Amino acid sequence: MRLEDMILENVKNMPPSGIRKYFDMVHEMEGVISLGVGEPDFVTPWNVREAGIYSLEKGHTHYSSNAGFMELRYEISRYLYRRFELCYHPEDEILVTVGGSEGIDLALRALVGPGDEVIIPEPSFVAYKGCTTFTGATPKIIELKAENEFKLTKEELLEAITPKTKVLIMPFPNNPTGAIMTKDELQELVDVLKDKEIIIISDEIYAELTYDQKHVSIASFKEVKEQTLVINGFSKAYAMTGWRLGYVCGHKTLISAMKKIHQYAIMCSPTTSQYAAIEAMKNGDASVEMMVKEYNQRRRVLVDGFKKLGLDCFEPLGAFYVFPCIKSTGLSSDEFCEKLLLTEKVLTVPGNAFGDCGDGFIRACYASSMENIKEALKRIERFLDQLKK
Repeated sequence: MRLEDMILENVKNMPPSGIRKYFDMVHEMEGVISLGVGEPDFVTPWNVREAGIYSLEKGHTHYSSNAGFMELRYEISRYLYRRFELCYHPEDEILVTVGGSEGIDLALRALVGPGDEVIIPEPSFVAYKGCTTFTGATPKIIELKAENEFKLTKEELLEAITPKTKVLIMPFPNNPTGAIMTKDELQELVDVLKDKEIIIISDEIYAELTYDQKHVSIASFKEVKEQTLVINGFSKAYAMTGWRLGYVCGHKTLISAMKKIHQYAIMCSPTTSQYAAIEAMKNGDASVEMMVKEYNQRRRVLVDGFKKLGLDCFEPLGAFYVFPCIKSTGLSSDEFCEKLLLTEKVLTVPGNAFGDCGDGFIRACYASSMENIKEALKRIERFLDQLKK
């Protein structure tokens, strides 16, 4: 038996994540400043950690219901209404998942298969294309443009829709570009989608991390709410990446189908994490506000820094990433990132890791200390000076 012949073709043909190569290199180096990992450098707020610890001390170590603790779903419902004016019933319209990533996977597995198309605007989170391919469906890529600030336009959406289109993924606020969509911009997309049999998967994991203007969910438009699934979680806003907890909200028919897969594959999300998340929902606003304020300061320093170095960089208004253009150096994204890491020990991520149209850009994450950001900019300046010689 040749074991490789037993593996499905769509798995064998899927390349590894373009991000992992650089993280593996970092493990073999000392003195590296990382602007690469999309993870808050803050520790989970103490009151949230304490709630998790207390749940263990009380012996709360058993399964929850498949959909998650009702108390948590109730707090999620209250939070979404309070922050984004979204109304979801905790009984049957909210499913607690193992991170937002499981929610994306569940939604795609419940909705698409061979013969279906999933529209994916890129650059965007690497999991969208992989999870789509694993279902047997076909990713239909929309290449977002820097001149549009990497926003999805009505014209681009109309051109991408075919009779095979089953799902549109809305990746805003965006990883890796930091792009957001305003209410008026979303309205143009809603006008296209409201009469189409297309499910919208709106990944809003960075909804709390916006600057200058508040996040608007496409699910807040009543014309498309029923056909929209909202993916969110605790990793980014509450600095809870290692707790692996997220949630999906949507019409009970869609949530019921996703919960069925969740029941067989996962059973339930980690209960310790759920107890911590209840506290985050109830009393986490001040901690989120503090972190967003700090991110905003770092954002301005990093954006201004790249501009002073002569690298074009539009202002990101969401998430915690900057996406500068490095085409003026004559290097590809991979070449730039590898040379920068090896010569100056600064880790960034090549833009093409998030889609082919990302080549010519790099992703730099400002979820790092101000001290590290300033030192990284000095090293990048030195690197660029060497390229000119």
